[in-house]
Amino acid sequence: MPDNIRKRAGARLFLRKLLEFTGVGVSGRQSLSSLPLIDRLKIGIAAAISILAVILFSQQFSSTPHWPVLVASMGASAILLFALPNSPLAQPWSFVGGHLLPAAIGVACAQFFPDLAIAAAATVGISLFAMYLFECVHPPGGAAALVPVIAAQDQPLGFDFVFYPVGLNVLVMLAIAIMLNRYWLGKSYPVPPVREEDPAHRHNDPSPMKRLGIRPEDLHHALSEYTSFLDVNEQDLNQLYGMAQSIAYRRRMGEVTCADIMSTDLITVEYGTDLEDAWALLRYHKVKILPVVDRAHRITGVISLVDFLKRANLKTYRTFAEDIEAFLRKSSPFTPTEKPEVVGQIMATEVFSARQSDHIANLVPLLSDKGLHHIPIVDAEDRLVGMVTQSDLIAALYNRELPDDPPARGNVAAAQ
Repeated sequence: MPDNIRKRAGARLFLRKLLEFTGVGVSGRQSLSSLPLIDRLKIGIAAAISILAVILFSQQFSSTPHWPVLVASMGASAILLFALPNSPLAQPWSFVGGHLLPAAIGVACAQFFPDLAIAAAATVGISLFAMYLFECVHPPGGAAALVPVIAAQDQPLGFDFVFYPVGLNVLVMLAIAIMLNRYWLGKSYPVPPVREEDPAHRHNDPSPMKRLGIRPEDLHHALSEYTSFLDVNEQDLNQLYGMAQSIAYRRRMGEVTCADIMSTDLITVEYGTDLEDAWALLRYHKVKILPVVDRAHRITGVISLVDFLKRANLKTYRTFAEDIEAFLRKSSPFTPTEKPEVVGQIMATEVFSARQSDHIANLVPLLSDKGLHHIPIVDAEDRLVGMVTQSDLIAALYNRELPDDPPARGNVAAAQ
């Protein structure tokens, strides 16, 4: 092999190893580019707004013109609170305790150790140990701890530094992070606690998807016994496990889409359909739900037996049939009334649907954990094209487990 070819091959190998060492282009790691560009832009704007709010608010309480109004660690905290709001390192206690505790330790070390090197080393080491001890690890807190140590070389800071500017910065940043994450970025911050009850049916049993396999308490025990710190919470781990299960199931099952199993002979109603007619359709076809469509055949809602029962006055001494008849009976045109008379007045407008090209694995969480019994199926233009029920999905899963070509009776007898 010529020397120039050998050198180029060696250079490529060195570059590849260097990139792997630095974590660039390594397979098996999450790519930050998977986040949509618009979401990345919104997160950057949210971080900028938080820093602006912290400075403007802190300036109102500044006693002297040269007194600092912003701690540099707020910049690093903004990245955690907005880019990684689900991280245990970004939760309120980690953020608040991870700033106030190191700041106090930094002031104490600056007063106790006159030498800069010793004071800085002691501050960072003690702060990290204290954050571990009080379960409030927050990496930017290390920067907040060093501020009084560095400032002590010119002008020592007192413990009032912990309350201003650090404490005020923390409170303003936390309030802004909660508001922007919830109402602009659409993220649950702080991360809600893990709940075991089934929200669809309001009982304390785990939801159907969690009754087999890995349960939340299993993840909790695994995290408790894991000796290294993982920057991920239990909810994210549980969600990732569910996604991995779905991907693996699709790979084993093959491409079976909603279009393959849906019913296409649909019974639909419109917004202005009389309630009496809708009730008659439910009874005649023995179904529990009717999709409500517009003139373009796009779904606008659903009406079910429950919608009728919720509005019928079932607390009277009349029979059930009499209560339903009284609810369905049209009012006199000469007597004003607020009683609903058309489908659009009582239908449910929050509709969970799926596309006909979706894999049937996408339907499993909807028909189990969400407590739904019917899923409307739409095409690429959001027009209703079918309906999948729990029985449709069960039949599809059962049929996929059966062999395509069962052996003939003679072959079975010969094998026996």
